Amino acid sequence: MPKEKKSKTAASSLKDNKSKKEQTESAIQEIVNHYFYTKGLALEQIKEDAKKRKIIYSRFTRPAKQLLELAGSVQKAKEAINVVAEWAKSRGLDYAIETVFKKWLELGRLKPKEIIKKPFYQDNPMVWSETKRKWYVIDETGTWLEFAGKESEIEWRTNK
Repeated sequence: MPKEKKSKTAASSLKDNKSKKEQTESAIQEIVNHYFYTKGLALEQIKEDAKKRKIIYSRFTRPAKQLLELAGSVQKAKEAINVVAEWAKSRGLDYAIETVFKKWLELGRLKPKEIIKKPFYQDNPMVWSETKRKWYVIDETGTWLEFAGKESEIEWRTNK
C-alpha cells in the first residue's frame, strides 16, 4: 500500500507542476498579447502575422516572463504596459516590453505629453499680449498686427 500512495502523490505532483506551468504560460501569453493590443493588433492579426513570420512570437515570451516576475501579477504587468504605451505614443516613440523594465522605477511619474493648441488666423500664428490684453497676428514678414476679428474666427491647432 505505501508504494501505491507514493505513486499517486507523484502523479498528483506531476499534475500540479503541469497545471502551474500551463498557468504561467497562459499568463505570459496574456502579457504578450496585451503588448500587441497596445500596439493596435487584434488576436487574429497576431496569429496571422506569426504564421507569416512577420511576428516572431517567441522573441516576446522571455521579456514577458521577466515582466511577470517583476510585476508580481498579470494585472500589474498589463497596467505597466499601458502606462509605458500611452507615454511612448504621446511622444511618437516606439516601445517594447523591455521598455517597461527601463521605465519601471519611474512608472508613477510617466505622463503622456500634453497636447498644446496654438491659435492661428488665416494660417498666420497669433500671440496674446497680457499687458495690452489684445490678440496679435504675426504675418509672413514677422510684423505684429492687431487682431480686429471675432474670437470665433481664431483657429486652434495642435502641434505635432
